Amino acid sequence: MPITATRGLPGQVLLALVFNLLILQSILTLPVIGVVSYARLRQEGFRWIGVVGGLGLWLPVLTGTWHGGLFRVAEMVLLSLFFLATSMRLVGLLARVPRVNGQVMAGAAAGYLHLGLTGGVLATATQVLVPGSFNLGASASHQLLLDRLTYFSFVTIAGVGYGDVLPANAVGERFVILLSVASTLYVALLVGLLLGRFIASEEVVMLEDDVLGLDRVDGPRNP
Repeated sequence: MPITATRGLPGQVLLALVFNLLILQSILTLPVIGVVSYARLRQEGFRWIGVVGGLGLWLPVLTGTWHGGLFRVAEMVLLSLFFLATSMRLVGLLARVPRVNGQVMAGAAAGYLHLGLTGGVLATATQVLVPGSFNLGASASHQLLLDRLTYFSFVTIAGVGYGDVLPANAVGERFVILLSVASTLYVALLVGLLLGRFIASEEVVMLEDDVLGLDRVDGPRNP
């Protein structure tokens, strides 16, 4: 990721490659949860949003620049929708797991990362659509806009708030409010969900051990 923040062809290629691999991994691994009749339609919509958003990242690589603010906004909105849908599907999947294990914890961490990426691309779309929504700080000239605002997104959801990137108008302030609330709810709800699943799984293990212990004690006397 530090290399993707640099201007020039290597950074753009690596940024497009990283995002496309992330989109491909999400399409291939996440199942569809919901009513069966809508599952295929939702899967196709999810897949095409990801494919179009991923291919759009290669256009500035091939041409050397972004063509117009409207295209950039559309590209960032598509990526935001895809990553937001990915986070929601991860949460839905985690809500259905019977027990907490390493894969479940990895899924929870992936959902948090997707939330940060969603905030970054949506902030980029906001900055392009409404210029001046964010004060990007002194380092803005050395970084791509997407990388700078992705950094701002993760700083915001982590509650760190370094103050080098700031909302500069009402649009930026409302964006920060929404992102802060979404991240707080995600962490709070997910911790409660995983903790509940962990306690339930531990109780099941204890009951199984008690049953096995009783069987070992009563087994020889049971004809």
